[in-house]
Amino acid sequence: MSLGKRQHLRFIALHAPLLLAALSPVCLASQAQAAGTLAGTSIENTATASYDDGGTTVTVDSNTVSLIVDEILDIAVNWDDPGDVSVRPGELDAVLKFTVTNGGNGPEPAILGIDSNIASDAFDPTAVTMFIDTDDNGVYDVGTDTLYSPATPPTLAPDASITVFLLGDIPASTADGERSEVELTATAATGSGTPGTVFAGQGEGGGDAVVGSTGATADDSGFYAVVDAALDLTKTATVLDPFGGATQVPGAIITYRLTAETTGSGALDNVVITDAIPADTTYVDESITLDSTGLTDTADADAGTYDGSGIAVTLGTVAGGTTNIIEFQVVID
Repeated sequence: MSLGKRQHLRFIALHAPLLLAALSPVCLASQAQAAGTLAGTSIENTATASYDDGGTTVTVDSNTVSLIVDEILDIAVNWDDPGDVSVRPGELDAVLKFTVTNGGNGPEPAILGIDSNIASDAFDPTAVTMFIDTDDNGVYDVGTDTLYSPATPPTLAPDASITVFLLGDIPASTADGERSEVELTATAATGSGTPGTVFAGQGEGGGDAVVGSTGATADDSGFYAVVDAALDLTKTATVLDPFGGATQVPGAIITYRLTAETTGSGALDNVVITDAIPADTTYVDESITLDSTGLTDTADADAGTYDGSGIAVTLGTVAGGTTNIIEFQVVID
């Protein structure tokens, strides 16, 4: 063996521990940032040593070490509605909105599941279905968004998110103020479990797949809240006769009072109160009032009308907790 080769081997033997120590921080840094590097990426590294051999600088390269970045499996689920979704008894296809995010570093199919039978809530929606936001506009679009199929789960790119809509029918038997919880679960198709669990060779590019901090499965719940209203209508009458008394004689004026009380936390739409003029009486023109404000008999800008046979007052949309009082008069013939 020549002197140069012996010096070369002696240099490596003496300095190998130092070279390995110098390389270790580089390797550790790469491992610490692996979640941010795409799975399947090849990390290659070659060390170089140089020394002076009789006045000549000699450079020696180590072998190249190649490592494939393993795939981290991480999934997150978030309910995106700003609060309870208001629904009415019997409403169909009430929408809850969620976001599913792939927090891993490789493309990963997400297996989705629904639990609509939570024991602690007041009612369970029926016929719950799941749709993927195909056009990514954040709004459920009938005929556009894709019905979820377990056979073809959506594949999420690294750090990508999808919007998922859950549609449920609200039972007609529900009552105002009742609340329902619906849970969406997402799980990495490759596998889930305790963080650090390894699925050998199942990662992107042939590397391993490693369960991340979320356990590669996550869930979140959305809530429906029933907002309903009801109307109770009460009618009373007072009589003023021509003598200043209350006898029900011809010529006496009957004042009818209709009290419309709307209850509940919701609202009623297109509320119209009607009352026919009784036989053997004559309507007193322009006598309709709404909450003590006079209304005209003709169909115009105000809420009242008289059509020759009865009166009508259009209240429109009325919120729960509202009481409206309508009055009109007739004269006994």
